[in-house]
Amino acid sequence: MDIGVLGSLDVRVNGVSVAPSAPKPRQVLALLALHADRVVPVASLIEELWAGHPPRSARTTLQTYVLQLRELIAAALVTDAGDSTSVARTATDASVPGDATAETAVTVGAKDVLMTLPGGYLLSSGGGRSDVREFERLAGLGYRAMDGGDFAGAARTLASALQLWSGTAFADVQSGAQLAMEVKRLEESRLCALDQRIEADLRLGRHREVLAELTVLTSRYRTHENLHAQFMIALHRSGRRGEALNVFLQLRTTLGRELGLEPSPRLRGLQHTILTATPETPADIPGTVSRPVARESGQGAGMGARGERVAQGVPLASVH
Repeated sequence: MDIGVLGSLDVRVNGVSVAPSAPKPRQVLALLALHADRVVPVASLIEELWAGHPPRSARTTLQTYVLQLRELIAAALVTDAGDSTSVARTATDASVPGDATAETAVTVGAKDVLMTLPGGYLLSSGGGRSDVREFERLAGLGYRAMDGGDFAGAARTLASALQLWSGTAFADVQSGAQLAMEVKRLEESRLCALDQRIEADLRLGRHREVLAELTVLTSRYRTHENLHAQFMIALHRSGRRGEALNVFLQLRTTLGRELGLEPSPRLRGLQHTILTATPETPADIPGTVSRPVARESGQGAGMGARGERVAQGVPLASVH
């Protein structure tokens, strides 16, 4: 089974899509796919579907949705013989006397892919591809490369992780409470990886290459301090000191108007550094920055795909 959720929902068995078009069965599949190979409690599925106001028939209705999903899975498991309910696959059977490597046919049906277990349901990926898991793996490798000073490796690996995204997670799925929470978590993870990829690019001297991207990002995340700091550095290094200082002024205005806050001491230090730096006397940004820094709920809180990524004090790229 191949699972894609970092954009439109795409779940395939033997290359055949098993994603239903009906909204509520699609919600069920989305939540099961995100947590593939783990039991999703019935209570979580009911909360996702009916937001705390389930009908009396909620469990029965949920079972109907599961049955519909199994019918789609069964159709995808069709063998050459035309059996629409199961497919034969081979597996090593060490119990066969005299042949520890003998192959035996294992019948896999829809109920083996979408299983009913105590307390909930489990969607078995069968070792297939999951874009979320691949994103988490690559992002973790990228963070470790950053921590180890391998900025080229970090930029390359984090870029590969971000390329797995084709849009907002579950873009074509009606989201209830559970999926909405997961979408927010995944977006936090994406923003954290993006922040660190840009940081790696700046450390590699690619300030001109990231200007267009940071122009868009600072417009979208108007109170995200780290992105604004990176934009200021990129502009200053590109010989656009006035524009870099204007980015600070715009951020200070936005923070004051929307949150009643002043920029952090680190951002004020960056402003001072740009004001006083000259081509003959380049200066590093004073202090350190936690990865990442944000002032707006849901923007850059540094949550990894499997949990909170601990903020670490690391020097930000130098101004020069």
